[in-house]
Amino acid sequence: MVGNHEYTIQGGKSLESLIRNAAVSRHKSGVLPSENDLEHARAALPNALSTDGVGYDQTIKHIIDDLVPAFNNSSLSSNYYGFVTGGVAPAALFADNIVSTFDQNVQVHLKEHSIATDIEYNALGLLVDLLRLDRQSWHNGTFTTGATASNILGLGCGREFVLRAAAEKKGILVASVGEYGLFEVMQAAGLSGVQVLSTLPHSSLAKAAAALGIGRVNVKNVPLEGDSLQFDMRQLDTELARSDKVSIVSVSCGEVNTGRFATNGIEDMQQLRRLCDMYGAWLHVDGAFGIQCRIFDDSAEFASLKAGCEGIELADSIAGDGHKMLNVPYDCGFFLCRHGKEASNVFQNANAAYLASGATQDIQSPLNIGIENSRRFRALPVYASLLSLGRTGYQDMLQRQIRLARKIAGWLFDHTEYTVLPETSSKDELVEQTYMIVLFCAKRKNLNRELSSKINATLRMFVSGTAWQGKPACRIAIASCMVNVERDFGLVTDVLDKISAETVS
Repeated sequence: MVGNHEYTIQGGKSLESLIRNAAVSRHKSGVLPSENDLEHARAALPNALSTDGVGYDQTIKHIIDDLVPAFNNSSLSSNYYGFVTGGVAPAALFADNIVSTFDQNVQVHLKEHSIATDIEYNALGLLVDLLRLDRQSWHNGTFTTGATASNILGLGCGREFVLRAAAEKKGILVASVGEYGLFEVMQAAGLSGVQVLSTLPHSSLAKAAAALGIGRVNVKNVPLEGDSLQFDMRQLDTELARSDKVSIVSVSCGEVNTGRFATNGIEDMQQLRRLCDMYGAWLHVDGAFGIQCRIFDDSAEFASLKAGCEGIELADSIAGDGHKMLNVPYDCGFFLCRHGKEASNVFQNANAAYLASGATQDIQSPLNIGIENSRRFRALPVYASLLSLGRTGYQDMLQRQIRLARKIAGWLFDHTEYTVLPETSSKDELVEQTYMIVLFCAKRKNLNRELSSKINATLRMFVSGTAWQGKPACRIAIASCMVNVERDFGLVTDVLDKISAETVS
């Protein structure tokens, strides 16, 4: 019973048991829904809104019987390898139901009203601990809808910082983009624009630049010749030295196709930090794909991956994805900033007196440091998962994901029909560099053109189709908490072996 409504339907079944049974049923089916299930669900969708409605019981029955069979198993199967979706840890699933039931207002910190914002602040602290960051410097930030929103926050804070610094150099002491606007501040500072310098940036960075008035064309690659992910420090120096623009440097801490890193140790980050300090640039880390490697202890097995995350504490801001890294439900990302007041300079909710009424200052109200005024209590699943699993639980999860990816990559390296990308002559080097993503293609062109669709048509596993150097490729992204190395390796290799055997050139 919640309020005056008892969540049962005819036959006495509770809503919770119906959802649980539906989830079990979907888990036993294929990773993707069948064509018949999809057709049935689409046919069952109403063409228009009814006048009186069909009622609670009929609505629940329609959703369970008609719609649920047409959902994919992205969070229920360890063999859904698309989009780096991630799974849902048990504690997070429980907490997410609590979120919907109690539907807390987490826009404004009103400690006399609810513990919700205290939980969010505590969850941020636990996350900072997990990432081995210093709380004194990094316990600032917020939870977002995902890494895209987090990158908007990072570039927004960076835009504010670099333009203010450039204006102050010219003696203009009050120059806030948040207050006066991008055009006014750039004009006062005598600048033509803001640029974002990166290597193989995720598409969300260009979206963030577009939304913030920076512009997609001003997101520029400055790669080392022969290695599209590493920074060309000389080229970066030249760009940063431009007198007509101010710059944000964005580090890809895990690239979208390969999962590999733009830096390889503390020395790389130190060099980036020196350049940014020299030219007044902002240093942002897009950690959506790789920042969790910081949770590893010192071990030879994962040393190359941990090196890709070394030195991120030198950055000004960090963006991450909760649904990937923490295995919590959509939507969830996080944003951390080393400058405690910078986000409020941009995202302060001004001129709404009722929102400030009774507010205390020990914890910042989330609406003043993020994009949304209205938001879901997405911090509770994060809090529950961090509390439940702890550091060793997350280490174990990540180790299983990486070990499966490396086992698949090694098997593909030896296979006569497949090629692992980027190509390398050394199997040991390939395995050492493999993180949680395996990028590969078929050697035969006719098979490669249809490879992702053939894999997904089996309904046993799902991969993302992508491209590498202008040619079709497949991407296995292993991000679920339900990974079992031996079981899942057997399924993947069986599917790929059968596809290669069935396709004759």
